[in-house]
Amino acid sequence: MKNAALKILNPILGLLVLSQLLTGMLHGHLSHELFEVVHKGGGSVLVVAAALHLLLNWSWVRNAYFRRKKA
Repeated sequence: MKNAALKILNPILGLLVLSQLLTGMLHGHLSHELFEVVHKGGGSVLVVAAALHLLLNWSWVRNAYFRRKKA
């Protein structure tokens, strides 16, 4: 279940990051309305998707960064 969700979520995250990069670089060439919808709206969706990605991978994060060191 978790891996299936990540197989869907990861490409979406990639597209959202690419969208943020491109709209940020092309800000001067986009209308204000288009920029507001794509860049700002996409940024909000990106934050939610990144939080979901972190939640789905929390066991790995915990093991990789918060593991107790053996004495």
